[in-house]
Amino acid sequence: MPVSAASLARFAGLLADRSRASMCLALLDGRAWTAGELARHAGVARSTASEHLTVLVGAGVLTERRQGRARYVELAGPEVAAALEDLGALAGERERPTSLRTVRADARLAEARTCYDHLAGRLGVAVLGSLAARGLLDTTAGLAVTPAGRRWFAEVCGPAPSGSRPPVRACLDWTERRPHLGGALGAALLRTALEERWVMPVPGLPRALAVTPEGALALTGPAAVAG
Repeated sequence: MPVSAASLARFAGLLADRSRASMCLALLDGRAWTAGELARHAGVARSTASEHLTVLVGAGVLTERRQGRARYVELAGPEVAAALEDLGALAGERERPTSLRTVRADARLAEARTCYDHLAGRLGVAVLGSLAARGLLDTTAGLAVTPAGRRWFAEVCGPAPSGSRPPVRACLDWTERRPHLGGALGAALLRTALEERWVMPVPGLPRALAVTPEGALALTGPAAVAG
């Protein structure tokens, strides 16, 4: 059954406010943030941020937990993150760098970053392309894992994740305008990449990743190392 126009309009209205959109985009790093941190990020008063967060939690976009006096919020799940990333890719405009520092930061994010809980940027797009070229993913009708792919993911990432989340999903990358690998197996691959130090967080730059030579070889094959 198709969704109602009213419900779609309500969801769009939640993100129509610039401060709410800014806070939701910040939460794409997959961490839980405090209301104070999000207020500073969005450039609004803490009381204003709390009001926005209450609305977003009530709508099911965010979830919250309290630890002592602190209120932590995070995206309600990978489906919300995917919707935000897709909206950004389809309708968003990239912020224009205002200094050499922001130019460099923008370049690092475009090269390799996290998209909630999976790989994105040029690296993420290259990973999906490599897996398809090696016959581990089938892209002829959507995106599906091949029998060889199931064996590869089991060897590299361990047992297949359980739950209702799709094993793989083509997530439209907002910098590359091409899909990268999302879904449960995309998340498992990022966890493995971090554990094996194939990729490493960039200090002071949330979501950005640095790819090691071993990681380039493991994730995209010899061509990536040579290039």
